Amino acid sequence: MTYLLLILSVLIGYLLAKWIGKKNNAISFLLAFSGSFLLSVTLFELLPQVFRSDSEHIGLYIMGGMLLQIILDFFSKGAEHGHVHLPKNHFFPWMLFISLFLHAFLEGFPVHDNHHVLLGVAIHKIPIAAILSIYFIQGQYSTSRILLFLGLFALATPLGSFVEDQYFTDLSAWVSPINAIVVGVFLHVSTTILFESSKDHKFNFTKLFLIILGIVLALFI
Repeated sequence: MTYLLLILSVLIGYLLAKWIGKKNNAISFLLAFSGSFLLSVTLFELLPQVFRSDSEHIGLYIMGGMLLQIILDFFSKGAEHGHVHLPKNHFFPWMLFISLFLHAFLEGFPVHDNHHVLLGVAIHKIPIAAILSIYFIQGQYSTSRILLFLGLFALATPLGSFVEDQYFTDLSAWVSPINAIVVGVFLHVSTTILFESSKDHKFNFTKLFLIILGIVLALFI
């Protein structure tokens, strides 16, 4: 069920992109909601979990995760939080794919035994997949290339969850450090989404409502 939900979230994002076309306002609203939900789940669930562990230097791992995401942003141009810049030569965007795949792979580690984090990651994937799809479609990439990219992207997080379940069960000392790195990744991505959700710092009641809704749902679900 975990793997299916993660894959379906990417499929929903693709279908959403086909449905709304160039109406990016809907995506920006969903992105704001997903950012607040992911940040809230990280603060309410994942962060206390890693600090309750016996692992030392948790703060260092979290900072390492934030730094890792900054490095990934350099190659993906910020696709993890809603920015996509595709080359005009229509070649397969390998650097974008590798950075997004690694980001999505790491997301899979904490979702295995935490359904709150699973929901946060799944909701986060929907607008990202939609934005990727919109830019691919607008860039006139072939449907086969779009589906190949999204298909591999959809499999990355389930693969991360599978690896954690199969190979890290007996390596419990590594679980909390890796989860702490993912916390840093989530903190960077979600706060960047929220910071950029209000363009030019203009007040937008709809986005404010969705951000608050994301926080409340993460608190009570």
